[in-house]
Amino acid sequence: MLFKVDGIVIRTIDYGEGNKIIVIYTKETGKASIMARGAKKLKSRLSSVTQLFTYAEFTYYKKGKMGTLNDGETIKSFHDLNLDLFKSTYAAYLVELVDRMIDEQEGSSYIFEQLLASLEFIEEGKDPQVITHLFEMKMLELAGYYPVLTECISCGAELADSSFFSVSLGGTLCYKCKTREQYVKKINTRSLKLLRLFQEMDIRRLGKINISDPIKNEVKMLMRDFMDTHVNINWKSRYVMDQISKTTPNNLEHPKK
Repeated sequence: MLFKVDGIVIRTIDYGEGNKIIVIYTKETGKASIMARGAKKLKSRLSSVTQLFTYAEFTYYKKGKMGTLNDGETIKSFHDLNLDLFKSTYAAYLVELVDRMIDEQEGSSYIFEQLLASLEFIEEGKDPQVITHLFEMKMLELAGYYPVLTECISCGAELADSSFFSVSLGGTLCYKCKTREQYVKKINTRSLKLLRLFQEMDIRRLGKINISDPIKNEVKMLMRDFMDTHVNINWKSRYVMDQISKTTPNNLEHPKK
């Protein structure tokens, strides 16, 4: 069967001397694994559309589990993103989230658009940590691990504000319930408001957000603990992302040129 779809390259694998296997994510059909013959050769017409992060229209034939790429037309190459090591490490984590948390043929136009917007904003130079946490929230929602942030996860009482969070239970706790739990984190109310904002915000509408370093660091640790506890995947790209971030000012911003 012949397919013609718009997709984002979320993984590439060298295969043999001149071939590549690419995994693309599409709105309609979810993930698709495609053999791109000769794509590793510089003069190949398929070389440009098989680069990581590329957003393109792919035409491929599929019979069985893997397709064969016939043609591709680039919509957005993300060339600058690929050239910038700092930005590309964050982008690599985002596409790994999609690759490892979404099942085959699980299409989602919403996640597709959120991923595309995230890659565009990282390339433009917006805060990659903020974008990463926003996208993590979208993936947690899709996977059914959404943190409860507006009520007590234990008794269900509505909370205007709460300084207590249980990673293991998956949400905020009221003052009474927090005394019954062994592992409870006390968090800044501004961090909680930021987490709620991450849940509600469409990444495509992201403007300029000024967040203090202590709040960003606390949110980062909370999101990291939550992802590790409830998703429990050894993220290959996150290790590289952490190493690169250590070389930047305040571990958060792009290094000055």
